[in-house]
Amino acid sequence: MVRYTLLRLLIFFGFLLLFWLVGLRDNKVLLLGAAAVASSAASYLLLRGMRDELTARLVARHEARAEQRAQRRLSADEVAEDREAEADR
Repeated sequence: MVRYTLLRLLIFFGFLLLFWLVGLRDNKVLLLGAAAVASSAASYLLLRGMRDELTARLVARHEARAEQRAQRRLSADEVAEDREAEADR
């Protein structure tokens, strides 16, 4: 995740430098806006594989946590059922 963020920042600052060299120095808002739009488009295209890999890891982690929660719920239900069965005896 850190690598992806750093690459996005490098792309942004690269476009910022490029647009500054081209001559957008005088209008700071236009300079930042153009760099943001261009770096967003470039990041979308250039970092697609890394973004997909990161998304897959996040989904796997979420599913593992959901499975753990389900297992805890099942074991808590089993304990409650055992207590009820013992109380009925």
